[in-house]
Amino acid sequence: MSARALPYRPHNHDACVARALNDARERCQEYGARLTPIRERVLELIWQSHRPLGAYELLGALTTDGHSAAPPTVYRALDFLQQHGLVHRIASLNAFIGCSHPGDRHTGCFLICQTCRNVLELSEPAIDEAIGGAAQAQGFAMRESTLEIAGLCPACQEAPDGG
Repeated sequence: MSARALPYRPHNHDACVARALNDARERCQEYGARLTPIRERVLELIWQSHRPLGAYELLGALTTDGHSAAPPTVYRALDFLQQHGLVHRIASLNAFIGCSHPGDRHTGCFLICQTCRNVLELSEPAIDEAIGGAAQAQGFAMRESTLEIAGLCPACQEAPDGG
């Protein structure tokens, strides 16, 4: 499966991460943006799990890797990755998740499991159209939108304790 694989379904996660990093390299090359080693490593750390990571979790992982990173370094890397459409910020969790559709203009629509914290980014044109149409009907010039939906993933629904 590709980087667009569902987080709670079995898939080749190494291929998932490799695809995301390759997409990032291509996107940065296309726009003349510099994907520095620290930016790439932050993106890789984010993609190593389908769970959103906070800046301080990323900082801890970088420190464990041997990088002498400080909080501003991580925040600058996250800002860069957001600006280039490579990650999304999940506001309700104050954390970041890899974008499974880099380069595509889309509504960030996320299904967030409240038990295991896996996050699935939906790609549903009907949602984009409905939100865009509703905003336009109000005369609102929408630039971006994020929709966060909390609930239980299939695995947590099937858990003996019901999630």
